[in-house]
Amino acid sequence: MSLVISASILLLRYFGLLQAPELAMLDQMFRLRPIEAADPRIVLVTISDADIRQIQAWPIPDQVLANLIERVRTAEPRAIGLTLYRDLSVGEGQAELERIFATTPNLIGTEKLPDNESAAVAPPTTLERQQQVGFNNVVIDADNVVRRSLLFLQLQQELHRSFALKLALKYLEPESIGLRARGTQVEIGSLKLLPIASQVGGYMRADVGGYQILANPRSPAAAFESLSLSQVLSGEFDPEIMRDRVVLIGSTSDSVRDVFYTSYSGGLGGNSLPISGVELQAQFVSQLLSAVLDQRPLLHVPPEGFKILWLWLWCWVGAALCWWVRPLERSAVRVGVASLGLMLICYVAFLLGYWLPLVPPLSALLGATIAMTGRIARQEGELKKSKEFLNSIINTIPDPVFVKNQSHRWIVLNRAFAHFIGYPIDVLLEKTDFDFFPAQEANRFWEQDQLTFQRGTQQETEEEFTDAKGVTYLIATKRSLHRDAAGNVFLVGVIRDITRRKQVEEELRRTAAELVQSNAELQQAKEDLTRLAFYDLLTGLANRKLLQERLSSALTWANPNQMVAVLFLDLDGFKQINDTYGHHIGDLLLRTVAQRLLGCLRSSDTVARLGGDEFVVVLPGIPSISDVICVADKILLTLSQKIVLQGELLSISTSVGISLYPIDSITPSDLLKQADAAMYRAKQRGKNCYEFHQTGLMPADCEEPSLVPSSEPAAASETIR
Repeated sequence: MSLVISASILLLRYFGLLQAPELAMLDQMFRLRPIEAADPRIVLVTISDADIRQIQAWPIPDQVLANLIERVRTAEPRAIGLTLYRDLSVGEGQAELERIFATTPNLIGTEKLPDNESAAVAPPTTLERQQQVGFNNVVIDADNVVRRSLLFLQLQQELHRSFALKLALKYLEPESIGLRARGTQVEIGSLKLLPIASQVGGYMRADVGGYQILANPRSPAAAFESLSLSQVLSGEFDPEIMRDRVVLIGSTSDSVRDVFYTSYSGGLGGNSLPISGVELQAQFVSQLLSAVLDQRPLLHVPPEGFKILWLWLWCWVGAALCWWVRPLERSAVRVGVASLGLMLICYVAFLLGYWLPLVPPLSALLGATIAMTGRIARQEGELKKSKEFLNSIINTIPDPVFVKNQSHRWIVLNRAFAHFIGYPIDVLLEKTDFDFFPAQEANRFWEQDQLTFQRGTQQETEEEFTDAKGVTYLIATKRSLHRDAAGNVFLVGVIRDITRRKQVEEELRRTAAELVQSNAELQQAKEDLTRLAFYDLLTGLANRKLLQERLSSALTWANPNQMVAVLFLDLDGFKQINDTYGHHIGDLLLRTVAQRLLGCLRSSDTVARLGGDEFVVVLPGIPSISDVICVADKILLTLSQKIVLQGELLSISTSVGISLYPIDSITPSDLLKQADAAMYRAKQRGKNCYEFHQTGLMPADCEEPSLVPSSEPAAASETIR
């Protein structure tokens, strides 16, 4: 709904139907703004009807105007602005006036550039030649109000500067502040200006020809300091009033009718009066000077994307206030407060220099309120019908039945539910689970209800249910959703008491668990017996019995093209370590040796401990004798590494005897005996080496085996790792 209403408001705005009220609201914010102090940098020399009657001429003769400018410039203002057109000479004194024009470098004259409604008015020739002229063209909205200011206009490839901009720059010259252009951005000191777009603020498809900015005038109540023509000509003024200021000369006569309407003209709190052209130009000059020197903010507008989000936000606020705040009378008050809040936000933003859209979001807020109010009224009517229908149905059901709305409140209950919980129906209606159940149960009910609302599908759950007497039941609740013609969604729940069934199930479960526990204990006992029968308790390696089985199995499955090697290992110097450091260290050493043996062999190889410091390694599927040599070298190298046990640095080595199937024997017992005998020969050779049962099998370069395998056997060892 919010998107539809927002789109409708945007469409109205696009066709310009909201422009007039939006501009009117902008004018009202100007009029409600606190009155600022008058700009002390601006002084007006005004020509009233009384002044015209005194000189008995209009336009003012050249001689009178020359005398006036002479009087003004003797007061040493920074800049003088002449808002009177002077394309033709008037009366006597033309030469004197031309001399004044030529010798007053801080004098800025005015011209009117041609537009669609009027012809051009040329500037004084002398001032134009000296580039001391600015145009005074004004942008007037359709309602005859001036809300924008022109800085530049380009005609026939020539760029013209406005009268107000020329005067402002002339005033800023002693401050060493000039104008810089960077693309479309204009910089005057720290002030950065960009031309407005055709959809700026509340405007839609506005004519933004030239270089326009939004006007930010001061209230006419803070009038600029002014002197009359008669006062200046007679010398009845203090020159300090004009010194180092901007002096604008122009007509305020009612008979001349050089007047303009601004945001302060008319409306609530307005004076309903226009201002003169010289006052309007003074406002433009003051706006530029205040922004550069006083950091008085110009009027900024947010980007178009922000306006759309801003509009949608307030549309959503209107809909949300009606939807979440009931009854409707209360939501109407909230919407009124929200409207005032929107106006206050826009007003505060305006005081900070930002023109936020007001009419479109206000229209969206009220439109969403009206639409949502109609929808709620329809829903409430359908809700009443649905309650009556559901109530007539559920009272025929013997099981407890409840109906909840999306706020999780009971709206319809049958008599069976009231009897089950132990409270009258009228006490339960419009209440929630948290009003009658323990917190844990109420949270559980709320979560399951919410899950049903979210998924929209029927579901059945089991929960605990405590009645008014404190008796707790186990219940099965089947929940489903019901939707009426207006879109109201209800949750319908049917309850069954499953307490007795759960008790029977628990008894059966307990019996089954006892049987499972008995089976688990039997299985664990069986595993413990297996470990005692086949594994060495100290090292976890295979014992003699399991070694016999593994060796017999390896011989049975041996490939005719491969061998089975039996390596009989006996640790060198173990007894001395055991006697020196104790049996505890000796046991730790045996475990470490076992882990190192497992780490340097394949998973298919078998490592067994026969007892004491004797180990046997069975290598099935060995391609060649050189591979056996590589494994033996690897074992010697691995076990010869230093071992640190409880802070003691120990050295150990081993002697290895090797027998081969089928070269040496084909029976497990013979192979073990032959490997044992070969091990004793290795001991006799000096320990830390290996011996084959048939010594002739050892290659010539392996008679004195090294602790570091050669490069060629190393490759073979990788194949059996």
